[in-house]
Amino acid sequence: MRAKRTTDYFLVDISNSYAKLAFATRQRIEKPVRHPTKKFSAAALRRILRGRKVGTIVVSSVVPVKNKAIAAAAGSARTLFLNPKLDLGVGIDYPDPRSIGADRLANAAAVAQLYGYPAIVVDFGTAVTFDVVSAGGDYVGGVIAPGLEAMTNFLYQRTALLPKLTLREPECAIGKTTRGAMMSGAIYGYRGLVREILKRIALENFPRTKPKIVATGGYAQLIARQLPEIEAIHPNLTLEGLRLIANRNVSPGKRR
Repeated sequence: MRAKRTTDYFLVDISNSYAKLAFATRQRIEKPVRHPTKKFSAAALRRILRGRKVGTIVVSSVVPVKNKAIAAAAGSARTLFLNPKLDLGVGIDYPDPRSIGADRLANAAAVAQLYGYPAIVVDFGTAVTFDVVSAGGDYVGGVIAPGLEAMTNFLYQRTALLPKLTLREPECAIGKTTRGAMMSGAIYGYRGLVREILKRIALENFPRTKPKIVATGGYAQLIARQLPEIEAIHPNLTLEGLRLIANRNVSPGKRR
C-alpha cells in the first residue's frame, strides 16, 4: 500500500459560485482547483483528499450550509474555520466583526503581509468587494457592489431580446451590434464603477497617503488590467490569506 503524501494544509475558500481548493505547505500553495459550490459535497472532498495526509484544513466560507461537508470529510485532520477571533496579522476596527465575510478577512490578512498597508483589495467575485486596511494595520470595512456577471445576467434574464454574454474586452465604446453595445456597457461601465469607488475610498481615508491597491477574483484580469489605479493582480490572494493565517494559528506539525 502506497504511503499517503503529507502536506501541512488543505485550503478551502467557498464562495457563492465556486469553491477554490488547494494543498499548501507553510511556505507556498499548490495549483488551486475550482469546484462549483452547488456540487461541493463531503464525497467530492473525500475524492480530492484521497492519497493525501493533511495536517489542517483551513476554511473560508460564505456558504454556511456547505460547512458540514468539510467536517464530514476532515477525518483525522484538524479543521480551522476562519473567524475574527483568530490571529489574523491585522487588527479589526469594525462594529460587529462577526458580520465580516471570512473571505474578506483572508484578503485583508494577505494584502497586509504580502504588500503592506494602507491597502485596498478589490475582489471580483459573485459580488465585487472592496476591503480596506488602514495605515495603522486595521481592517476598517469596505464596499460591496453587484458582480460583473450578476449585472449582465440580470439583463439577459429580465429582457426579451438581450442575449447572454461571454465577457471579453470590447472592440470599441460604440457597439455596432446588440452584443457589442452590451459588452461596452458591461466592461467600460464596470471599470467606471470600480474607479469611482476607489477614488471615494482614497479621498475619505487616504488624502495624503497612496494605498496599495490589489485585485483578485475571477474577473480581475479582464477588468483590472486597464485600471492604472490597481497596481497588482493576485489571482489566489484569498487562499494565500488562509495559508498566512494558518501559519499564525497552527503550530508546525500540529494535528487534531
